[in-house]
Amino acid sequence: MTAYEPTDAQDPQDPQGTPGTPGTAAAYDVVVLAGGAARRLGGADKPGVRVGGRALLDRVLAACADARTTVVVADPRPTVRDITWAREDPPGGGPLAALDAGLRYTGARYVLVLSADLPFLQEGTVQLLLTVLRTGGADGVLLTDADGRDQPLVAAYRAPSLRHELAALTKEHGTLAGLPLRRLTGALDLTRVPDPVASFDCDTWDDIATARARIREHEHVLDEWISAVKDELGIDLDVDTGVLLDLARDAAHGVARPAAPLTTFLVGYAAAQAGGDPEAVAEASRKAAALALRWAEESEKDTDAKPGAAPGTRPDAG
Repeated sequence: MTAYEPTDAQDPQDPQGTPGTPGTAAAYDVVVLAGGAARRLGGADKPGVRVGGRALLDRVLAACADARTTVVVADPRPTVRDITWAREDPPGGGPLAALDAGLRYTGARYVLVLSADLPFLQEGTVQLLLTVLRTGGADGVLLTDADGRDQPLVAAYRAPSLRHELAALTKEHGTLAGLPLRRLTGALDLTRVPDPVASFDCDTWDDIATARARIREHEHVLDEWISAVKDELGIDLDVDTGVLLDLARDAAHGVARPAAPLTTFLVGYAAAQAGGDPEAVAEASRKAAALALRWAEESEKDTDAKPGAAPGTRPDAG
């Protein structure tokens, strides 16, 4: 067992990479295993179960949206973005057979292997796995859960290592169908990264309830809602929610409460007209916030100048 420790070492198999820089991992492919029977959920369509208004599979796909190729091993279904579909033969042959089927559509040196039931997987965790893999010498990097157990379906692997061991298992057993995943991971040199949140998977309805409850907690609900709305509207834009909230506050306090949602809508429209990038959002927000502050300052000056004026007095009243 190898525990993760930060390093500036260069991956000899990835000479083009930037050593030790999170978020700059080399190009990678993804294989998502989504064809299980979900027996502990009573046979429910687990990838389609919604947490925070989004299907579990869509939440996983959002975390690895920058992958070069994304393969989902399951029967095709509507998803938030275009992907490649694969299926093990015969269907239901287990994780190794599914992984082998998915790998056939990939070509990158690094492959992220995920299950379809990870409600809290984030892009940052994906990049961490890839960076640790690229800057180290192991065959793979996987997360461990709150109890320290390996989660080999929340992991990044060197594709040549996977293909080599899968070929060896096929030669030994004649088939991959029915073989447990540990037959593969036990033959690989793996680095472990503890992460009880990102590794949390939904095997039971209690797990689903726990996930749904967590995203409604105060410190998570806003980010979850924004992510869900962006998925629903097909928007791929990082926005500074703090700036928008400050703008809404200024509009509500300095103008009128209904001005808050209407102002943020107009800012979004203006930003879209200007190109729709984060800089356009920031600039539109800055202008609207400055206007709201000027509006409030005028009201304060008028109140100070006419302390005895009635609230409903108009300048043109006779």
